[in-house]
Amino acid sequence: MQRQKSILSFFRKPSQEKSSSAAGDDDRHVNQFAVKEPEKKAVGSILAPDPEVRGTDTPPEKVPRQILPADSASLKDSSPFSSIMHKFMKVDDAPKASQSHRNEPNGGSSIDCIVSGKLNDTNANRNINQGSVMHIESDEDIAGPETPATQRVVPRMKRIQEEIPKFGDKFGSSMPNSSKRLKVLDEPTVLDKSRGEASDMASKFEWLDPSRIRDANRRRPDDPLYDKTSLYIPPDALKKMSASQRQYWDVKCQYMDVVIFFKVGKFYELYEIDAEIGHKELDWKMTLSGVGKCRQVGISESGIDDAVQKLVVRGYKVGRIEQLETSDQAKARGAKAVIPRKLVQVVTPSTTTDGNIGPDAIHLLAIKEGSSGVDNGSVVYGFAFVDCSALKFWIGAISDDASCAALGALLMQVSPKEVIYENRGLSKEAQKALKKYSTGSALQLTPVQPVNDFVDASEVCKLIQLKGYFKGSSNSWNDGLDGIHQDITLPALGTLIDHLSRFMLDDVLRNGDILPYQVYRGCLKMDGQTLINLEIFSNTADGGPSGTLYAYLDNCVTASGKRLLRKWICHPLKSIEAINNRLNVVEDLLARPEMVPIIAQYLRKLPDLERLFGRVRASVQSSASLLLPLFGKKVLKQRVKVFGTLVKGLRFGLNLLTVLQDEGHISELLLKLFKIPNLSGSNVLDLYLKQFEAAVDSDFPNYQDHNATDSDAETLSILVELFLEKSTEWTDVIHSINCVDVLRSFAVTASFPGAAMSKPVLLPQSQTTLNGENGCPTLNIKGLWHPYALGENGGLPVPNDVVLGEDTDGYHPRTLLLTGPNMGGKSTLLRSTCLAVILAQLGCYVPCEACVLSLVDIIFTRLGATDRIMTGESTFFVECTETASVLQHATPDSLVILDELGRGTSTFDGYAIAYAVFRHLVEKINCRLLFATHYHPLTREFASHPHVSLQHMACTFRSKSESLLKRDQELVFLYRLTSGACPESYGLQVAMMAGIPEKVVEAASEAGQVMKKSVGESFRSSEQRSEFSTLHEEWLKTLLTVSQTGNYNDEDSLDVLVCLQQELKCSYSLAN
Repeated sequence: MQRQKSILSFFRKPSQEKSSSAAGDDDRHVNQFAVKEPEKKAVGSILAPDPEVRGTDTPPEKVPRQILPADSASLKDSSPFSSIMHKFMKVDDAPKASQSHRNEPNGGSSIDCIVSGKLNDTNANRNINQGSVMHIESDEDIAGPETPATQRVVPRMKRIQEEIPKFGDKFGSSMPNSSKRLKVLDEPTVLDKSRGEASDMASKFEWLDPSRIRDANRRRPDDPLYDKTSLYIPPDALKKMSASQRQYWDVKCQYMDVVIFFKVGKFYELYEIDAEIGHKELDWKMTLSGVGKCRQVGISESGIDDAVQKLVVRGYKVGRIEQLETSDQAKARGAKAVIPRKLVQVVTPSTTTDGNIGPDAIHLLAIKEGSSGVDNGSVVYGFAFVDCSALKFWIGAISDDASCAALGALLMQVSPKEVIYENRGLSKEAQKALKKYSTGSALQLTPVQPVNDFVDASEVCKLIQLKGYFKGSSNSWNDGLDGIHQDITLPALGTLIDHLSRFMLDDVLRNGDILPYQVYRGCLKMDGQTLINLEIFSNTADGGPSGTLYAYLDNCVTASGKRLLRKWICHPLKSIEAINNRLNVVEDLLARPEMVPIIAQYLRKLPDLERLFGRVRASVQSSASLLLPLFGKKVLKQRVKVFGTLVKGLRFGLNLLTVLQDEGHISELLLKLFKIPNLSGSNVLDLYLKQFEAAVDSDFPNYQDHNATDSDAETLSILVELFLEKSTEWTDVIHSINCVDVLRSFAVTASFPGAAMSKPVLLPQSQTTLNGENGCPTLNIKGLWHPYALGENGGLPVPNDVVLGEDTDGYHPRTLLLTGPNMGGKSTLLRSTCLAVILAQLGCYVPCEACVLSLVDIIFTRLGATDRIMTGESTFFVECTETASVLQHATPDSLVILDELGRGTSTFDGYAIAYAVFRHLVEKINCRLLFATHYHPLTREFASHPHVSLQHMACTFRSKSESLLKRDQELVFLYRLTSGACPESYGLQVAMMAGIPEKVVEAASEAGQVMKKSVGESFRSSEQRSEFSTLHEEWLKTLLTVSQTGNYNDEDSLDVLVCLQQELKCSYSLAN
């Protein structure tokens, strides 16, 4: 550490007034060095009292560097590190000679050697001190632009505070880029006007001024059709630019939404608007460089990858313009030849494949809205999305209504990093849904201009055929289009193709797998609101993953296993056979607990095989980038590493599958779930893999850090081509390993200590008859507890029994009308029931003592009181929207959860809506329903209904003192489900617990007594009607109507007769 401090002190710049203190302040600007007054002459320059450090253009390749020899007299009595000091000391020379202009994007002047602001022609050194000047042919030792890597680690606020006293001396700090003439710009648009400099760049680049900027079609930003991705540059301005300036702006004007790094020699530079981003996000010092005083920041070759990664993590799209040849190759074409450059790479947050991108899938989603052709207000959304790291595309379509529930399900399932859609191509409701169901603040919504080529589905098909896209797919790209709205889905795919092609991702398009995606078909349906209400992937507290079903089940070891687990949770099964196949594997692992750690031991050795395999496939027939100087070698080195890691990782995967095959019984169970390739015999995958292992050991022994050569590209290409001949088998292997990881995770979850976990028994979906005696849906759970809601003091929640529908001991009502005190556990019970159903149909053990249920087709939830201010929706509107979706789509096999419906409006309106909705669900849909309410008259209205069971969450009172007064009684929640209705909600007691002053609560109690007296007659009337409710009145009215008309075939009449029959049976049984 002392050595590093000494090196830092060597770079510190002394202040003109107090060098000792200034050295500590300016140690981040490490480019000038403190030298004694006599030593200035040895260097051959006298410091000007007011130095002017001018920016200059950077040539294609740096000229030989002039430095002092190591034994220079000026360094004899310097620091112990004087031996390396000569690498940074620059030589000044005679007065400035004529400058030759270079064609670089930031100006037209040549590169000069400088000391403390004196300008020096690189050719003038022939006239002075020729014996003491050394030429360095390599640029490796030339200091690059200041970057976070070259700075001392100092908090940003502290750096700002330290720089405040230095604002008076704008040009007192030096910059580390010793290869250029630079003018330091402490703030992007602030210059010393006393020197006659402009305060901003508007005078030079008027077309960049916010008041004048236009897109390529010369539209202003206030135009609805304004294209943020393009820029209009006047032709006259282009003519005045140098060749390399035009190289930059020709690209930048088409990629205004991308931060463009421009390769100049051994540096990457950002200009103008992009320079502001580099200054803001990476804390790089901005400079004015070149004749045009172009704002710029930059970084050396060694730091470019890290800089790109940081910007991508912060949500920016980043591109790189590379040199297509070296300076020597350019010189061979002529002395004035300009190095050709090209945009070769664009990395975005939604398409990144390198770096530490985490285990979650990164999806880019394109969506298009269209009419369903049916005049009922329904719409159709065509969509296409891609995971570039895994090289997989999915396409599909969904029908939806104004609630956008299905669109919400799609967004929650896919969890895209970015959503692209046609500008003005989505309704306001759809745009609200995009914001509502965004699972994190990192979601980017990108409206794009409509592409004429992709408006028609046939044009998209022609483009795919012409470009050869999806040729590497394991199945035909149009196989998944059967039965869906192609006229809407294909334009969405076309938008996605155009987006990827623009970002230089044609390799992904050519080699990617394309598959159909079904949001609901063949699985237990859960719309977007249900996934939010049940906290499946994100909690409602902070939106994080803790306290969610995904976190509860996630004991996976591999990243690809975690992604498969998420897919399974999004699509619980509706096939009893498939569910039992999973349950049998979990049961077998629980019966043999020694296998679980063995499997985990193999899984921990695996890299992310799915993504590695995708990257290897993407490299097929993509050799163009390998031809670029330096950049090509980086790409080749990375591909060698990826291929070697994949081959070595597959060895551990095959070893795991071999171990499982040797176990016999579990192997038979696994074969029912997925296809395991042949791993025994003569012509097997194991022997095939050994050949590639030998090839990697022979050709790339140090594949993790291989020094690539020109011949390696051809060798790797041949190996990859041979390896992908068994692409289908490798895909099966990777999928098998992922399934094993998820099933092992289920087994770990099922072995939770100290609580009951049960293997569920699944019954087929019912065919309900009118008399309710055959095929009635059932839900019978004994000892149910919430899987991740711990009780008091970290203990387990209180278990409860939930019985709906038929049971072994006879018929039970399908509806549970639940009451109880506030905070009594009603919402927890509702959520627990839904989670138990989801876990059962996932093929996982359920947190209970016993579970028997018939398959559920849809889960609906209406939980909590939330508004969506940003989308203009009140609490009551949200309630009604969610309830409308239930009433429109619920079936007898559905499970519906409604919690405190009607509380977002007045008491009378709320009760009326709760009553009408509850009655419709009970009598018309007759599904399995849990309805929690504080409207106690409902319990009296439906007390004698044959399809309704009244239960409540129990509570009791505990004395806080010896007094027997009620106000001295403390409410205690028992969290136990008990028969009957709760007498009241005990809101005043909960208010006291929440800290409302006692006087306020007493006043509320007195007001409550007055209200009860004023409406006492209504309450007593409701209590008297418990044996003869409004439902019985309707039955009686219907019977009278039937007797008068004689129409006994009416469906409502038959329903009434059935209900009366059931009522008479119950009354007779009670009488006996």
